[in-house]
Amino acid sequence: MITEERAVELVATELARDRLAHSWNAYLPEFAAYRVDELAVGWLVFCQSAVWLRTRDERDSFRSGPYLVDRQDGSVHFVRETCLHEDWQTFYRREVRGGTDDDPLVIEIRALARSAGPVAAMHRLRRLHPQLGTAQAKAYVTAVAQGVRPPEELVRLTRPDDSWLRADIQRLTGPAGQPLT
Repeated sequence: MITEERAVELVATELARDRLAHSWNAYLPEFAAYRVDELAVGWLVFCQSAVWLRTRDERDSFRSGPYLVDRQDGSVHFVRETCLHEDWQTFYRREVRGGTDDDPLVIEIRALARSAGPVAAMHRLRRLHPQLGTAQAKAYVTAVAQGVRPPEELVRLTRPDDSWLRADIQRLTGPAGQPLT
């Protein structure tokens, strides 16, 4: 589990590594974290020119990031601010982490199947995703109720087309901030 302090440290390390790796970056100001938001998937670290943090003079302003530090493994990702208003965390969990275990739909259907029964869960699933047939909804609910992942073809039918987010989240480091090779 990554702490807020460790997340800021990992981002600072990545920014310093990037500054050394590219000669043109030597002309950019040094950056420091000025805001850190805690999210379900990790820490969102916003950076600003270190000079601006001291002076607060707009002429010294030069923002960078935000950077997401994964709460589980410490990997660092650049996230475009334009995608932050969408449901990008679900996309991140699915596409970057590669799982559906913490998919909000899976959680909701599993809880409903346990509390109200599989028929109520199937009804809710089909209300949310009318493109699913009765047999498909039954297979989805059965898998989720048993604690296993639903078949991938059914999961795909319940996902929005958010493939455009792929370009908005860029992995910068591996686990624990290790450089990508």
